Amino acid sequence: MGIISASNYDEMSDAMKVMKVKNYEELSKTAAEIMINKINLSSSLTLGLATGSTPEGLYRYLVQDHKSRHTSYEHVTTFNLDEYAGLNRDNENSYYYYMNHHLFNHINISPENVHLPNGNTVNLEEECSRYESFIEQNGGIDLQVLGIGSNGHIGFNEPGTPFQAKTHIVELDDTTRKANSRFFHTINEVPTHAVTMGIATIMKSREILLLISGKSKAEAFKRLIEGGISEQFPASILKQHPQVTIIVDRDAYDC
Repeated sequence: MGIISASNYDEMSDAMKVMKVKNYEELSKTAAEIMINKINLSSSLTLGLATGSTPEGLYRYLVQDHKSRHTSYEHVTTFNLDEYAGLNRDNENSYYYYMNHHLFNHINISPENVHLPNGNTVNLEEECSRYESFIEQNGGIDLQVLGIGSNGHIGFNEPGTPFQAKTHIVELDDTTRKANSRFFHTINEVPTHAVTMGIATIMKSREILLLISGKSKAEAFKRLIEGGISEQFPASILKQHPQVTIIVDRDAYDC
């Protein structure tokens, strides 16, 4: 799998770059190549991982690469962005289950190096502090993968989340619950709360890879590029990060 040539490549600033690709498959391949190059060039790498429909293609290509080229994950540590509150880890809608199903069960990563928030613990506040401290103890995140919500959320940091927030409990916005209800039988089954890395936690990552796909994300992409920085649109803070790459497909940028 060679580097995929982006259809267009723009620099918003010295720090934020936009790679425009034709479609979701090209987006996924491009993101996978970036990650595989990082993995191969590093003797120790900490990845921040996301869930949802957008990174599924990325994980599919990582698994294919591992099977065909035997890229090793023995030196890789991962921290996931978030987890629903109140779901057992064996629940098919938990992000623990999602990550095992789409990635971890298919690569040679050590289970001891895989970390997700525990959303089913009695004391969620304590879990938030533990997770935040554990990320710091492990030296922070080298490359953080992000998606973006239609309302601009990153992780589960909904509009209005303070930019200085660390890992915390969040009440999910109605638009987020509605968007995620496609994974559940009914919207009533979608948890109302989650544990998420905070915006300040995300911004400490040394590099960020933001994936934006589909017509439903076109307005969010436009607002990110053209709008100002506001806590009412959490992703806007990424403009102040020193190294962000956005990969966006035609459905999201050509609307």
